[in-house]
Amino acid sequence: MSNSPDFSTEFFRLDDQVAIVTGGASGLGFYYTKALLRSGAHVLVVSRTDKGWEDLRSLPDVFSGQVAFLKCDLTAPEAPAKIVKIAQEEFDHIDILVNNAGRTIRQNWRDYQDEDWRKVIELNLNALYYLSHAVAKVMAQQGHGKIINVGSMQSFRAGKNIFPYAASKHGVVGLTKAYADALAADNIQVNAIAPGYIDTPMTKSLQADPQRNQEILAHIPAGHWAQPQELMGTLVFLASPAANYVTGTTIPVDGGYLLR
Repeated sequence: MSNSPDFSTEFFRLDDQVAIVTGGASGLGFYYTKALLRSGAHVLVVSRTDKGWEDLRSLPDVFSGQVAFLKCDLTAPEAPAKIVKIAQEEFDHIDILVNNAGRTIRQNWRDYQDEDWRKVIELNLNALYYLSHAVAKVMAQQGHGKIINVGSMQSFRAGKNIFPYAASKHGVVGLTKAYADALAADNIQVNAIAPGYIDTPMTKSLQADPQRNQEILAHIPAGHWAQPQELMGTLVFLASPAANYVTGTTIPVDGGYLLR
């Protein structure tokens, strides 16, 4: 007979947990931060600009977690140590890391410059690696932690006009598996979310293109673009004690897009 406690919805609570969310004030990152705050976590938002900070500060009191902010270039060599230091100064410990920040550059392959490749890989893959490594050392000392990486449909598929992005997102899944294996003995779970086609400002141009929009919709069994809120539950699950025996996996939240 197991000595584990019986199931409770409290397993999904994050009260007094401390999370770092990169790119956590804009796009999908804004909703990840909201989900963590509403679940009781305290969040350090790390972003290149202060866009979205005031919106997070003005969330209603029902969001019981506290939020702090750090303006930081994640690709700077000193960034990981700085982020860890500020998180510990603000909240004492680090329980959750959400590697959300990313970018893409869309070009015909003939027009790609070497600098385009470096910009995407530096943020999407290298910065994720360095920050994960720094935070994992803290989590290992604590004896627990959750690292959640953000992949993409291009973690599984080709992206002929965004191939640095596709390469980086394939790499995110590879790093997720490698870290999950390496850190399991330290009670650190490492997983990833792969968002499908989500209705955000970044995808408005695709939605406005009648042909491309129809191609995308025809590929989604659910028949519609997702709303950002539809990713929040998956994020909270992976950050919570409910996912203590889940590690090394990438969860597509895509309305079935990868089925076709």
